[in-house]
Amino acid sequence: MTPENSEESHPLLRPPGGGFGFALGYSSPAIPSLRRSVPPAPHLDDSTASWFGAIVTLGAAAGGVLGGWLVDRAGRKLSLLFCTVPFVAGFAVITAAQDVWMLLGGRLLTGLACGVASLVAPIYISEISYPAVRGLLGSCVQLMVVIGILLAYLAGRVLEWRWLAVLGCVPPSFMLLLMCCMPETPRFLLTQHKRQEAMAALQFLWGSEQGWEEPSVESEHQQVFQLALLRHPGIYKPFLIGISLMAFQQLSGINAVMFYAETIFEEAKFKDSSLASVIMGTIQVLFTAVAALIMDRAGRRLLLALSGMVMVFSTSAFGTYFKLTQDGSNNSSHVDLLVPVSAEPVDTNVGLAWLAVGSMCLFIAGFAIGWGPIPWLLMSEIFPLHVKGVATGVCVLTNWLMAFLVTKEFNNLMEVLRPYGAFWLASAFCIFSVLFTLFWVPETKGKTLEQITAHFEGR
Repeated sequence: MTPENSEESHPLLRPPGGGFGFALGYSSPAIPSLRRSVPPAPHLDDSTASWFGAIVTLGAAAGGVLGGWLVDRAGRKLSLLFCTVPFVAGFAVITAAQDVWMLLGGRLLTGLACGVASLVAPIYISEISYPAVRGLLGSCVQLMVVIGILLAYLAGRVLEWRWLAVLGCVPPSFMLLLMCCMPETPRFLLTQHKRQEAMAALQFLWGSEQGWEEPSVESEHQQVFQLALLRHPGIYKPFLIGISLMAFQQLSGINAVMFYAETIFEEAKFKDSSLASVIMGTIQVLFTAVAALIMDRAGRRLLLALSGMVMVFSTSAFGTYFKLTQDGSNNSSHVDLLVPVSAEPVDTNVGLAWLAVGSMCLFIAGFAIGWGPIPWLLMSEIFPLHVKGVATGVCVLTNWLMAFLVTKEFNNLMEVLRPYGAFWLASAFCIFSVLFTLFWVPETKGKTLEQITAHFEGR
């Protein structure tokens, strides 16, 4: 049930994700720029470039642990305000970088902020949303992230790495200003025995108390997560689902694709690889927006299964592209993405080049409608309130550690398995993700957070 005054919800209700996305997308245009730089400016070779792309995920893994601790002690709002500090500090260090170590240090700090934001933002949104629009608002977290990635790609076409880092300080600064105007979540305030403040926050956010189901806070004093809790179905079931969702999301290869978007298209011999990255980013924004709009109608399970099947097809097709062109001496050289196919000489390799473009665009679209936003959304929905900080922290840690392994070893994987083998391996993981969705993932659309908890407990 939605409140009668739902249309009067405060206009500042916007998910804080733009800075998070910009930090993730920064490496794609920055790496080619840093490869071109000459002394005394820092320069990246193959090894340091892979670390530059991957180290942000190590910082984010640490941020997930820190965020899990902060979110239960400092609260949701203060945790989001806190993460703006390493965002700005990290980009400031990159801006002033005189050597590779400063670049890596700055990326580590921005990664720390990403880890905290990726944990706290979905929790904050889920706890201030009423059930009928929780999917929409929860998906908007991912929408803001992909908009930030697209902005990094667009800005990278005209700015070198140092000025691009200066621009990276802007989104978190806006987030700091906007979050100061937002209240703490009513659910957290209740755990602090601040019922009057919780009701005031609810009135601010919903405009009415209608449809509000007050959570039980009998065991919320429990601050230490005990392993014995994992014996309870209400804990271990969502715990396994959350960890598995995060692992499958990264094993699809999405972060490797986004971090090395330009490098991948250079490998595919496109003339303007940065334009290809912008096209990918635009598609991701559009389809993430579509997912947000239909999330509360189609449901989480349907979109996850559809998303997985699309990714199976697209990664298989992209692997096939590399397989067909691996022995060609002139494979797809200098294909201009702005020139219609009919304007190019009739050549099999030109058609294969467009197979690569189509496959990657389809992959991004498929990921955006399901496996992009939904794991983060479900993570914020399925855990009981008294273990949410620790449980979501473990999920975020799993996600970013997997992201580090995939991102750091992506180049090595492409050398060992060849590019086609790497993408076919990703296709196999996507098949497993579809099966997991069909047999394990529950539907949460339209349910209150208390009803979801009761489902896992068998009540």
